[in-house]
Amino acid sequence: MDQILSNIKIQLNEKLYVKDPETSALGKKIIQESILLIDNIGFEEFTFKKLGEKIGSNESSIYRYFENKHKLLVYLSSWYWSWIEYRLVFATSNYSDSLEKLKKAISIVTEKVEDDQKTLHINESILNKIIIAEFTKTFHTKEVDQENKEGFYFIYIRVINRITSFIKEVNPEYLYAKSLASSIVEGALHQHFLKDHMQSVTDCNQTTSPTDFYFNLIENLLKK
Repeated sequence: MDQILSNIKIQLNEKLYVKDPETSALGKKIIQESILLIDNIGFEEFTFKKLGEKIGSNESSIYRYFENKHKLLVYLSSWYWSWIEYRLVFATSNYSDSLEKLKKAISIVTEKVEDDQKTLHINESILNKIIIAEFTKTFHTKEVDQENKEGFYFIYIRVINRITSFIKEVNPEYLYAKSLASSIVEGALHQHFLKDHMQSVTDCNQTTSPTDFYFNLIENLLKK
């Protein structure tokens, strides 16, 4: 699977960027360093001016790739969910048992992410930290309906729909498969955040992971 994934080029919505950052060394550097900078100072404090200073380039050069920092964040989240989707596709392709296939999918969207050394300019482990902390900011905006129409969140929705289909395989009579799938994906991010910052309101800790919680949830909830 690793060899197959290493040969796949992730395709993202062209409306997210002015120029595809994957087509140049500067573009890849913008992606690489923006991930590190957002993780370091947070999205609110992140600016193209600060990014330009970090990469030794004019602020205007970053605008040649991205219209604003919101679209850069949506780009990063879209890249992340596309990477997750590829992992889902290949990791679940050979399962005959529907519950085990669902559990494998859940483990992928809820587990702690390790850096994929094959993508040299993107540290998935750090990007995962950004998704945990900042993902809701990609669509908690006044423009969410229009951006949704333009397909900004299409890859994320595909991930939800894929897990929804796995839930329906386990129990076709369960009425709330989409709500459960989106709750698993969104809830896992939230549980990771609570585990790291507000342990008094979660059972997840160093020994009990969000994956453990969601395994327990679906095994009990989807019983026929």
